[in-house]
Amino acid sequence: MRSFFNRMIRAAQLDKKLYEEVEADKGSLGQAMMVVILSSLAAGIGTFGDSLERMVIGTVTALFGWFVWSGLIYLIGAKLLPEPQTEADYGQLLRTVGFSSTPGLIRILGLFPWVGGGVVFLGASIWMMAAMVVAAKQALDYRSMLRAVGVCAIGWIIQISILIGVFIMLERAGRSG
Repeated sequence: MRSFFNRMIRAAQLDKKLYEEVEADKGSLGQAMMVVILSSLAAGIGTFGDSLERMVIGTVTALFGWFVWSGLIYLIGAKLLPEPQTEADYGQLLRTVGFSSTPGLIRILGLFPWVGGGVVFLGASIWMMAAMVVAAKQALDYRSMLRAVGVCAIGWIIQISILIGVFIMLERAGRSG
């Protein structure tokens, strides 16, 4: 357990060696999933602390988003925009991207109105994006940080579009059913 928390701290510190470590450690997928779940729960509690249903929906949405975004980063970064030395598989991206969710744990502070939930969520989002870029750069063996930023930004825009589309379809299905 100590190793798990140590990895989370290092991930939040944007330690590129940590991202290389989890990229190579096929056994760390469960830990990466736990980071995503904890980060998602922190967001759910920080936003919807009074509704168990919303917290569950937020957690499921975040897990779905993790799979989609990591898949997009894999597709865009390893297949469409690779560098000559890029060598990666989807599992590597799932593990590194999972740990890049660590900064999202601070979103639980949104539960306290005096903290300023909007500021906390904005800060967590920026920090998580920075961690995502480091994770993608390491997992895709990029030399260029700018390429990693581009791949993450493109993937994020597509992921958000997909999530919005899913929510619109679910809302329409809920109204008609």
